[in-house]
Amino acid sequence: MTQHILLIDDDEKLGALLNTYFSSFSIHCDNATTPSEGYSKLTSRSYELVILDIMLPEQDGFEVCKTIRKTSDIPIIMLTARGEVMDRIIGLEVGADDYLPKPFEPRELLARIQTILKRSQKKNKPPAMQFAELYIDETSMQVSYKDQTIHLTSMEYELLILFARHAGQLLSRDDILNRLKGIDTDIYSRSVDILVSRLRQKLKPLDIIKTIRSRGYIFASE
Repeated sequence: MTQHILLIDDDEKLGALLNTYFSSFSIHCDNATTPSEGYSKLTSRSYELVILDIMLPEQDGFEVCKTIRKTSDIPIIMLTARGEVMDRIIGLEVGADDYLPKPFEPRELLARIQTILKRSQKKNKPPAMQFAELYIDETSMQVSYKDQTIHLTSMEYELLILFARHAGQLLSRDDILNRLKGIDTDIYSRSVDILVSRLRQKLKPLDIIKTIRSRGYIFASE
């Protein structure tokens, strides 16, 4: 999966160079040459990380970093040609995640980006869910009951995740059908009942999926 990052730096050649280099590592780098263009891009699409130069027109990078931090916790790497220790301290104080002096090797910047993105992804991993003694770990896609692994097909697993994320809510057959259609386009209304029945069998003796006659199903812990 391609990751999208934003470079805010008035050096257009640098933006083109980095985008070409990063593309080999499934990273697409957009370039904004002014803070105002950077703000516009940040509000118009989603990015995983910002590379921010300190020496910019309109505002310096410290002010830009502070402005971004008012509304976002997106990772920020700051760049400067001055390489002064005080710049690094100020950058970290205003919310930067890392700092790299110019000139730099693209490979070093890539290594820092990859490290920060891995850390960010780890922080944002979905939490495990527990219902009675049923344990669902979305990170590893593991399901267990009383410490015994439950082996589910991909569709059974997706149905369980759907139920768990909507625990205590009534889900009609149409709700389930519409949400699972993107995973298996051949699923149809009758197959929802079959899929629920199969999942129930695998979750036994835990009776956690309740049928609401003529209306659908509710998933709730005992």
